[in-house]
Amino acid sequence: MGKIASEELLIFAEDTTTPDVSPTNDFWHILIVDDDAEIHTITRLALADVVVSGRSLQFHSAYNAEQAIALLSDRDDIAMILLDVVMERDDAGLRIAAAIRHELNNHEVRIVLRTGQPGTAPEERVIRDYDINDYRTKTELTRARLLTTVYTAIRSYQQIRTINASRIGLRQVIASAANLMERHSMANFAEGVVTQIASLLGLPADGMLGVRSGGGHEPEVIVLGAAGRFARAINRPLTQLDDDDIKSAIFNCIARREHLYLADATVFYIKGNRFQIAAYLETKQEISDINRDLINVFLANISIGFENAKLFEDLRTTAYLDRLTGLANRVEFIRMLGEKRQHTQGQLAVIIDINHFSDINDGLGADIGNEVLVAVARRLQERIHDGVFLARVGADVFGLIGQQSLLSADFLFDIFRQPFAVSEHSILLNIHIGMSSTLAAEEAMELFKYCFIALRHAKRHASIRCQTFCPQMETETQQRLELIRRLRADFHADKLTIWYQPQICLKSGKVIGVEALLRWPQDDGSFISPAVFIPLAEYSGLIVEIGEWVLKQACEEIRRFDQAGLGNLRVAINVSVPQIRQWDFAERLQQVLTTHHIPAERLELEITESIVMDEPEHAAEILKALKQSGIRIAIDDFGVGFSSLSYLQSLPIDRLKIDRSFVKNANRQNGKVIIETIVEMGHKLGLSILAEGVEEAWQVAYFQQLKCAEVQGYYFARPLPAEQLMKFIHNRQSSTH
Repeated sequence: MGKIASEELLIFAEDTTTPDVSPTNDFWHILIVDDDAEIHTITRLALADVVVSGRSLQFHSAYNAEQAIALLSDRDDIAMILLDVVMERDDAGLRIAAAIRHELNNHEVRIVLRTGQPGTAPEERVIRDYDINDYRTKTELTRARLLTTVYTAIRSYQQIRTINASRIGLRQVIASAANLMERHSMANFAEGVVTQIASLLGLPADGMLGVRSGGGHEPEVIVLGAAGRFARAINRPLTQLDDDDIKSAIFNCIARREHLYLADATVFYIKGNRFQIAAYLETKQEISDINRDLINVFLANISIGFENAKLFEDLRTTAYLDRLTGLANRVEFIRMLGEKRQHTQGQLAVIIDINHFSDINDGLGADIGNEVLVAVARRLQERIHDGVFLARVGADVFGLIGQQSLLSADFLFDIFRQPFAVSEHSILLNIHIGMSSTLAAEEAMELFKYCFIALRHAKRHASIRCQTFCPQMETETQQRLELIRRLRADFHADKLTIWYQPQICLKSGKVIGVEALLRWPQDDGSFISPAVFIPLAEYSGLIVEIGEWVLKQACEEIRRFDQAGLGNLRVAINVSVPQIRQWDFAERLQQVLTTHHIPAERLELEITESIVMDEPEHAAEILKALKQSGIRIAIDDFGVGFSSLSYLQSLPIDRLKIDRSFVKNANRQNGKVIIETIVEMGHKLGLSILAEGVEEAWQVAYFQQLKCAEVQGYYFARPLPAEQLMKFIHNRQSSTH
């Protein structure tokens, strides 16, 4: 998907028909339980202005299990708990959840578990038994995902309160039919009406209940419930019954809106606001006046009960159905995973993620985005075998469960091969797929997690679009999350540093610029490779914050160059895909330059071919704006990306940097051909050429011969800390006079 956590888009339509079941009219009460005070502050700030169904959020804090239980014992209006798993004990959060459900007997409040330790994920049994709404690691719980979690939890709480309020009302209104009111599905309720009438009259339960909805022109009558010898008629249109007398009797009852007392049967009319209902019961004897009055009282209550049964069923459906697409939702998907795991062998669980779906919403609008999701759901339903369970489990994520033979990767990719026609647009979607055998895990939640681990693994490798889970992936994921945690902590503790590698003009021998290179030192004096931590920073979104810090440091370095009288040296910094995707990237970059009083031409941005080809139109727009302000643009690692060369003419590029892999092979015929082609093409396009990774004297001579004016590499200098860099430049400039 685009990013699974930060690009999520959910539809939260206001439901004006939902009754007000909140404890107060002004607020939804949110309890934050965490032993880290900063988490309380951050959460309050992130949700400060959130309004759900017309009500703001009011926050309460507890810092351990004792405080949380005490607060919940004193009040019953908490709608949602953001609960840390690990506090004074490793299982403190789970103990609180158990106490809430079993000791306080509170089954309405929604519980969202959060943890900073991914290895502490609760078992699926805990999720089920303690009715946990969601489980998130703190590293993945961005503000967007936190908002999604809060909206979902509060709406779930609101629905549960509504359901419980409806139950209480039904028991009060229909005291004489308490047993019937326990049947909350329409079909069971309808069947119960027939059996209860028969029971009140002391007759066998041979009958049926026909229902006509209030919509449309003469809508069809459906046999919604039946008992006895008519049981097989359930869910069939009344017109399909073989007995014409019974069909006529039910139709006449509904048309006349009154009871019909026949020789060997009675048809009872039940008045409803949204339905017309007729209950047919075989009665071999005349019904006494007393029993008729009793039945009328019962049916008056049943009319109310029928409406509430429908409401209850609708609410229950909402809890397990995705409103937008009509597919099952995430909760139902996880429940089905557990069921398939227990009763079916050799099934495959699949997660399909639409890449960069947020771009559709940003570029075409949320309404078009919704239509795209509906179109995807419709095509999946049309193409996938009936034996495959299908659900929408995230904003732009779909889940499937079925036999492996029905869910091959080639088959799934083929479904998305043709564009989707939405309004006036033809939209081609790219996807990544994560898979797991249902035998890979004992619990549904664990299996669900494995699918997403496989999906993330596929998205991290450009050449892989589908990945099947293996246990090693979970270990790698835990290690990656730990590294992300450490990287975030060290960055905020100012432990990251910037080293600079000089760029040399071959004609004059002088330093003409430097490339800023990020370094992550460790306590033992070693360094974690940028090839390891830069992708993690991009994945976690931290790269945006780090990138802005690097820019500010580069500006400070330029000022030091000027103060030392070193001339107009430029500083090159690398820019990543997440940075370019920031809608205000160009504006923020220009603001930093202005604040530090740095001329734009002193800064060079190095971008990779992948940035250009990932979103060419957006990249072109951003780069042109930067170029107009005077900033120089270089293509880093040129020739490695196997991308189209057409962008060289359409983008405002100043420099091509020949990748070190080509420079290394410059003494081989194939290597020479590639290098000379790049140099010749660059010269014809009026671009500067810089060779990276120059380490040998023969390479220097080779590039001088090619008239490649600029080089960078260990032959001249390794990356240096700022202090050593200044000394190197002084010595270099002095020796080349």
